[in-house]
Amino acid sequence: MRTEEGSQASDKARLRICIVTQYFWPETFRINDLVEGLVARGHVVQVLTGQPNYPSGVVSAGYRSLRPKRSKVLGCDVLRVPLVARGKGSGSRLAMNYLSFASSATIFGLAGIRKPVDVVLAYEPSPVTVAVPAIVLGKRLNAPSLMWVQDLWPETLRAAGALSDGFPLRAAASMTRRLHRAMDGLLVQSEAFIPPLLAQGVAPAKITYLPNWAEDDFRPISVPDTAPERSELPKGFVVMFAGNIGVAQGLDVLLGAAAQLREVEDLHWVVLGDGRQAAWLRGEVSKRQLGNVHLLGHRPQESMPTWFALADALLVTLSPDPVYQLTIPSKVQAYLACGRPILASLDGEGAREVEKAGAGFATGAGDAEALAAAALRLHRMTDAERAAMGLRGRAYSESNFQREALIDRLEAVLEETMSTRSLARYTA
Repeated sequence: MRTEEGSQASDKARLRICIVTQYFWPETFRINDLVEGLVARGHVVQVLTGQPNYPSGVVSAGYRSLRPKRSKVLGCDVLRVPLVARGKGSGSRLAMNYLSFASSATIFGLAGIRKPVDVVLAYEPSPVTVAVPAIVLGKRLNAPSLMWVQDLWPETLRAAGALSDGFPLRAAASMTRRLHRAMDGLLVQSEAFIPPLLAQGVAPAKITYLPNWAEDDFRPISVPDTAPERSELPKGFVVMFAGNIGVAQGLDVLLGAAAQLREVEDLHWVVLGDGRQAAWLRGEVSKRQLGNVHLLGHRPQESMPTWFALADALLVTLSPDPVYQLTIPSKVQAYLACGRPILASLDGEGAREVEKAGAGFATGAGDAEALAAAALRLHRMTDAERAAMGLRGRAYSESNFQREALIDRLEAVLEETMSTRSLARYTA
């Protein structure tokens, strides 16, 4: 718990906040860190969430129940509601997962969220249906509802192959437009999200840019010679990818680059993570006989700074789809904060952030040849040149993605939205 933050914020208005999120601790999402930050500042936080089942697809042991359960986590009261687990992530199973949480959270949230509540905040890394219980609760509790938009729907569904063009996509677009417009405020993780939201008819005054940040644990560190992680890594130059292994990540580009550089004996590609595409990735590595690609599986988030410190370069990728040009993958902020050189196989906003920081090389999404050339260029640089890249990235992180400054911004938006809504109600 960050007690110092709480003492610094003691003279600010204490808010009673209900956070609606399909994902929460022990699942590793940015919302966990935000909750800790708000609690440390003295705010009273309730979390309405589902049973943890990401990324395994199975509800974690100890959480299975057909009834809602209360607990105390990260300093806040948690109401955890039942849902259909995501399983292997097929389209129909994901739809059941999304809809079951939206309905379950709405029904049990109405009865279980303790009054009074000043503001309702939904966290939306997908699905947008998390807005449903947030809007309903806001109306019932007479509190404004806001949403922190991490993914643009329905474009993300189409890009991931969950929906194809036609009636289902049009229906999803109509639903998304209605939900976005019904919110009292939208926070967006990328400024490039703003034009599509305006096109949906969202009022400009409702939209605020609030980028992601890296948790405080993500920072440059020294790793002891005896650290067990050292023995798991290959000897030589290590390019490391960490995170979800899914369609959106487009990791075929890693395979292509690794194939082109298989003759560079001391250059290795290490993947930490799990996800829907993990089995496919293992199969492709075996089929293509890529001995320079090492799949180490899922590792806990708290160990990531150690792994990152042992890498020579950190890799972030996204599929070459127009919707992904608009987003900034959250691992960009984590990589920058750790002060390591970055290889970005991205288009759009994410690539621009890496280039503006001077923290590495950005190549076109899906361009394996360009990624291989960038990796080889980085491999041939001196240690001092690579260290300078990392230092620039760390400095950029502190200037643009500083945690406390961004939570300050969120507090200001919550208070302003509450005031605006109260004034509108008073003058109506």
